[in-house]
Amino acid sequence: VTVVVDSDRRWDIMRNHTATHLLQAALRTVLGPHIKQQGSLVAEERLRFDFTHPQALTPKEWKIIEELVNSYIMACDSVKKTTMPLKEARETGALAFFAEKYGDAVRVVSVNGYSKELCGGTHLNFTGQIGIFKIVSESAVAQGIRRIEALTGQAALPFILERDSQ
Repeated sequence: VTVVVDSDRRWDIMRNHTATHLLQAALRTVLGPHIKQQGSLVAEERLRFDFTHPQALTPKEWKIIEELVNSYIMACDSVKKTTMPLKEARETGALAFFAEKYGDAVRVVSVNGYSKELCGGTHLNFTGQIGIFKIVSESAVAQGIRRIEALTGQAALPFILERDSQ
């Protein structure tokens, strides 16, 4: 068996996945601790993040959240991945929102005290590797559930440049 990884695709997925963690941290900081992830899509070209919140974001909230995520990126913080017992992970305050059954050992992905979640996915080593983060839409998907779609890295810059040229 020979395994070949498309490294450009993998980097884009890692950018979007790590950005979902930063987005959740920013949402909880700006909107409050009632924010809980309800699902996500991490693809090479974009990310989608569903979360609990009773109303649409105001333009001011949208701007503050986007600026906060980009400040996390510019800080170039280390993204730490640690395996530990589930009980210990919960005691450290790691977020786990899904009704998944976890084994005795879990992986905790944490960033500089502002993001700590149980997660087995692929991530960057530093937040600065994301490059840039741009929210492109926010909408309702169900009562009390909102959705943010966003771009990072190589997909975000062309979007911003195109929008600004109009």
